[in-house]
Amino acid sequence: MTCLENTIFKSYFMGGFECSSNRMRRGRRLDLINSTRHEEFAKADYQRLLDIGMGTARDGLRWHLIETERGRYDFASLEAQVRAMHETGIQVIWDFFHYGYPDDLDIFSSEFPVRFAAFAAASARYLSSWTDGPLMICPINEISFFSWVAGETGKFFPFAKKRGHEMKRQLVRATVAGIDAIRSVAPDARFVQIDPAINVIGSAKNPRSLQGAKDYHESQFHAFDMVCGLAEPELGGDEQYLDIIGLNYYVHNQWRYPNRRKIPPGHDDYRPFRHILADYLERYRRPLLLAETGIEDDERPSWFSYVAGEVLAAITNGVPVQGICLYPIVNHPGWVDDRHCHNGLWDYIGENDEREIYEPLAEEVRRQIEIFQRSAC
Repeated sequence: MTCLENTIFKSYFMGGFECSSNRMRRGRRLDLINSTRHEEFAKADYQRLLDIGMGTARDGLRWHLIETERGRYDFASLEAQVRAMHETGIQVIWDFFHYGYPDDLDIFSSEFPVRFAAFAAASARYLSSWTDGPLMICPINEISFFSWVAGETGKFFPFAKKRGHEMKRQLVRATVAGIDAIRSVAPDARFVQIDPAINVIGSAKNPRSLQGAKDYHESQFHAFDMVCGLAEPELGGDEQYLDIIGLNYYVHNQWRYPNRRKIPPGHDDYRPFRHILADYLERYRRPLLLAETGIEDDERPSWFSYVAGEVLAAITNGVPVQGICLYPIVNHPGWVDDRHCHNGLWDYIGENDEREIYEPLAEEVRRQIEIFQRSAC
């Protein structure tokens, strides 16, 4: 059996569509599905993935468009993506929460988990009517990261500070309630819990930094520990809620504490990604998914080559990595300045309603697919 066959997903290699929908500081709401025109060209976008050998995609729901009034759900904003999924036969891992939520909802309120669970049940019921096989769902994307960036440092909406742990607890409650609600209408649904995998180190010359680095490093496990009941069991976490662990890994995911100076690949202090993957297997004994990886500009092929090689090495060492998701799969405007981010495999929609492919990365994707086809796992 080859690596491409030994997976719980439809394909080993997959592509993810940026679907963030959070509000910016000046009030503008992001809508990356709209700004990349993915909603308009969903069928063609999915077909491109299939043509290059990716039978699975990550995509997202926009909660703020679906529930414009409390308890009333209109899935018109999702129909183009769902219809395209049905017509092409691609498998989709759906993000139910990718930073955005309705304007009338306070994320810190006791109402939040209740509202999310009701939304999750309604969404699962709608998706089930279009889907063959079990639903694949990421209930809440990046619990730990979002809690830090939106609840601790105040960089994302709702721009709270020093409330990161409180927000993390809220998102875990919502995850548990959401999974219960989804299972009530789709008992065979599978769940991917996604957060960044990081490596943080201190300096032997600064003993205080060593403990700070250790604490920061351990924070990457908090949400997973809560979801599966290893920590703060009063939140309702249990082993049944941790199904597939999705890890997001980028070139900036290893840094020094406290100055956050990046540790570059190849440096003596840079930890091979295969070892990070092994850490997660040892801690949780769950199947793993590389849920996001990518980089901008000309480094795209070399970065993808490095990450794929590390994943293959991890698999050879007995770590059950179930897939690699290139993320994002299409270029998008920068969140703050609308700059043209060249970080995808395909570009903006151009003439004749086509997306130009970035051929150096496409060649590397094809090469890695061939490598994994030849590799027994």
